[in-house]
Amino acid sequence: MFKAAVLTVSDRCSRGEREDEGGPLVAEQLRAAGYEVSELAVVPDEQGEIETALRRIADSGTVQLLVTTGGTGFAPRDVTPEATAAVCEKLAPGIPEAMRCASLQVTKRAMLSRAQAGIRGGTLIVNLPGSPKGARENLAAVLPALEHGLTMLSGAPADCAREQH
Repeated sequence: MFKAAVLTVSDRCSRGEREDEGGPLVAEQLRAAGYEVSELAVVPDEQGEIETALRRIADSGTVQLLVTTGGTGFAPRDVTPEATAAVCEKLAPGIPEAMRCASLQVTKRAMLSRAQAGIRGGTLIVNLPGSPKGARENLAAVLPALEHGLTMLSGAPADCAREQH
């Protein structure tokens, strides 16, 4: 079982002006897929605070997957992709490409997502949209492949025979 954390990026949620719906929804989706969710956190749309939270969680060595929700659009304060790229040692562009491709089947606005994914140490970081519906759909698009990636990231032998083509 892999361990995961969920980080919601939202000014209003961080100030208590709005309830975080996306983070708990993503956490439940991860639990249903067999992940142990060890942390749910909320930070404002401030690049420095996002980077600090990403580093703290990834560097703790306790989670293999760190999923963010929010801050991936065009608004001036949407800086989650920049924070993610700044803390990652390697980017994993296929993950956000797959999410955008799947989302384009639902909405043409999917092409406006600036989501990133990358690796910091032994943790894969994946950005999801802030809307609960968008977060759920995007995570569902990539969740089946993440187990193989996390197994490879851990250094454990991956069963290539199980890989779906």
